[in-house]
Amino acid sequence: MPQENPLRRVVLTVVGSVLVLAGVALLVLPGPGLLLVLAGLITLAETFPALERYIEPVRRRALKAAEDSVATPPRIAGSVLAGLALIGAGIVWGVVPQVPLAGWSTCASLILSGLALLGLLYYSHRRVRAASKGRAR
Repeated sequence: MPQENPLRRVVLTVVGSVLVLAGVALLVLPGPGLLLVLAGLITLAETFPALERYIEPVRRRALKAAEDSVATPPRIAGSVLAGLALIGAGIVWGVVPQVPLAGWSTCASLILSGLALLGLLYYSHRRVRAASKGRAR
């Protein structure tokens, strides 16, 4: 087995840890928390193979949460409004300097969270529709 590059190991550990920590924060804040935790676990599992056993349970919960968000039209509407609100808040935080924690870093994170939410919503909706068509046959 070839020797692993120590720099790659450090970078994967830092990136994975940041993703997991951001995901945990987004579990209580608006944003795709479980998806970031999943991405962080996948990244960390490259360096720490023992973490691979946590990937599948987190993936299932993330997909279940995504499917629940498109279970009914009111949930879809609420999720779309939340995504648009995050994008709107990001714009406000980037343009209005009087807002607490104003700046482009806050702006970018809010906009990216909103876009991720809308992308996840679209993916979930397509996935649920495809599954329901498969059951109808």
